[in-house]
Amino acid sequence: MAVSYCSSTIDFDSIPLTALNFTVRKKLALYLNPKHVSAADWTALAEAMGFEYLEIKNYEQYQNPTKMILENWQGTSTQATVGKLLEMLTAVERVDVISDLQGPIEEDCKKYLKKQLQEQPVQVPEVDSCVPKTLEMNGITINDDPSGHMPELFDAFICYCHRDIDFVHEMIRQLEQTECKLKLCVFDRDVLPGTCVWSITSELIEKRCKRMVVIISDDYLDSDACDFQTKFALSLCPGARSKRLIPVKYKPMKKKFPSILRFLTLCDYTNPCTTSWFWGRLAKALSLP
Repeated sequence: MAVSYCSSTIDFDSIPLTALNFTVRKKLALYLNPKHVSAADWTALAEAMGFEYLEIKNYEQYQNPTKMILENWQGTSTQATVGKLLEMLTAVERVDVISDLQGPIEEDCKKYLKKQLQEQPVQVPEVDSCVPKTLEMNGITINDDPSGHMPELFDAFICYCHRDIDFVHEMIRQLEQTECKLKLCVFDRDVLPGTCVWSITSELIEKRCKRMVVIISDDYLDSDACDFQTKFALSLCPGARSKRLIPVKYKPMKKKFPSILRFLTLCDYTNPCTTSWFWGRLAKALSLP
């Protein structure tokens, strides 16, 4: 998708939305946040992104809803590219926005491409080209088959920060050491040391675990690892159609609940009226095929 929007040959469909910096996003908000009688606003763009009515209504509470839908869309959709954004702005008849911002958008994309080029590794000959490139993913967990023929599989990957480890232990007791007999992937317990954290995390979430439980807390919101794990899992199931991700709140929070997870059904351990049902509901959700 390129030349029809800007006077360059940039392939905007191949550039993720994260390439757009704060200046462009701020100007987009100035165009789309105000309610217009004759022009589409942020709600039309949110609908084009695939957000449902109740989700869009929820975004109305924010001072900058355009900022929120852009961040949540890029965190939950594999189609969140600059090209797709331009396509949707055209579809909602806001070509005026594209026209006014085409310079800054193109500049951000060029910076992104330049950075990607600089970060490419130096090409060196392979020592043994017959070794499978996925060999590093063999033997990554305690009970893994080193040969890779029978990789260890789990019912759920547990996304947590280290300050919430006590609740993780309680989860192990309630879900693994009872009649539930579920198998949880707890990174600090099950993953062998000495391998790339991000590569292994992606492998486990996408290929080894049926679902992911996210333990939400104030500390979770400050964790880069939890942020990566959550956004990666959401990108695998846009709109939560496969019920892959289950948020769990186990203690009161001072900070706002993460907006990126607001559209998912919460398993709330802090509600005294439903605490007795908590482990049964969670176990049932994790045992589904």
